[in-house]
Amino acid sequence: MIPKYCVLPLLLALAACQPASTDAASTDAKQADSKQADPKQADAKPADATPAADAERPTLKIATLEGAQYDLASKRGGWVVVNFWATWCAPCIKEMPELDAFDAERADVEVIGLAYEEIAVEEMRAFLKQRPVRYPIALVDTYDPPADFPTPRGLPMTYVIAPDGRIAKSFMGPVTGTELAAVIDAPAGAPAAKPEG
Repeated sequence: MIPKYCVLPLLLALAACQPASTDAASTDAKQADSKQADPKQADAKPADATPAADAERPTLKIATLEGAQYDLASKRGGWVVVNFWATWCAPCIKEMPELDAFDAERADVEVIGLAYEEIAVEEMRAFLKQRPVRYPIALVDTYDPPADFPTPRGLPMTYVIAPDGRIAKSFMGPVTGTELAAVIDAPAGAPAAKPEG
């Protein structure tokens, strides 16, 4: 039998022999060190990794509510306004008439609305009967959004795509026709505006 006065020192000694617990930071540091030791491993990608999306010239192929296939690449040569929105988003609904008017006024611009929400097609059609727009609307799968666009951090989220397919500017929050025109009508030699948001 171990005397009581020996139990505490024995427990402390046993605890000192236990391996130190590893936290995420030390694990990450060890992995980084091992990658530095083997440069081939540092550049290695998992077998199922896919190339990063071209964020400068995003692609978008999606079916509209009318059943047509919308292909952003086929719109090269003109300006495109890609607007992520939802029926429950008050600022989105408020900007819809302005986007519709801008789309109708400008022959060099096309607007597409991407409804970023879980909603049945019939419900969306009923909504659009109450708030009609002339530009195409497509439903976006919130679990599988368009890969070349960042997942919206808020709505509305609008991207202005230049005729060469590049993102000229992005807007987080409501956008006006005047703001869109300022991007589209900027002098050809003007530097590209840094995306907002």
